[in-house]
Amino acid sequence: MRVAIYCRVSTTDQSCERQERDLLEYTASAGFMVVGVWKETVSGSKNLHSERDKVIALAQSRKIDAILVTEMTRWGRSTIDLIETLQSLHSWGVSLIAQTGFQFDLNTSQGKLIAHLMASLAEFERDLMRERVRSGLAAAKARGQKIGRQPGQRVKADRLAPKVMQMVQLGYSYRQIASTLHLSKTTVNEIVKRHRNTTNN
Repeated sequence: MRVAIYCRVSTTDQSCERQERDLLEYTASAGFMVVGVWKETVSGSKNLHSERDKVIALAQSRKIDAILVTEMTRWGRSTIDLIETLQSLHSWGVSLIAQTGFQFDLNTSQGKLIAHLMASLAEFERDLMRERVRSGLAAAKARGQKIGRQPGQRVKADRLAPKVMQMVQLGYSYRQIASTLHLSKTTVNEIVKRHRNTTNN
């Protein structure tokens, strides 16, 4: 089985050395073929995970069969992020395996069961979010606040623009960027055009 090793620490005074050593020992004993090791120092709550994005791109292109981490907290930024990335990995037929504890291994019955549970949890979470949004909009409207995006605003696109440009510089295709960031290819193209126009001016 082809695996990508992913290691992450939160602060610069920490090191990925122990994670890398433990995971390489694990792959050797399991007989896995290591495609590569990706390491980064970034807080789990931060949106920018360039090394993780590279691993996700490998999974999407079916160049690996599994991603190996020491524990799930090294991979997911949040519960909903974990659920969403597991859903994507499931659709690509790629497993996420933790050295200790929880495993999302599609080669096992447990992993397949968890995939279905995660899909249900994700839908439940989306329903909750939609309900909270509706309630919030109703309360805001009752207070006389203007509802909806105002002319000229591109909230999500503007927020993700720095990450889009970084992924472009790393060589990702517009399709890969759109899939990873949950944007349309048109939006990615518009972000790149705006950035280049601003730079040229």
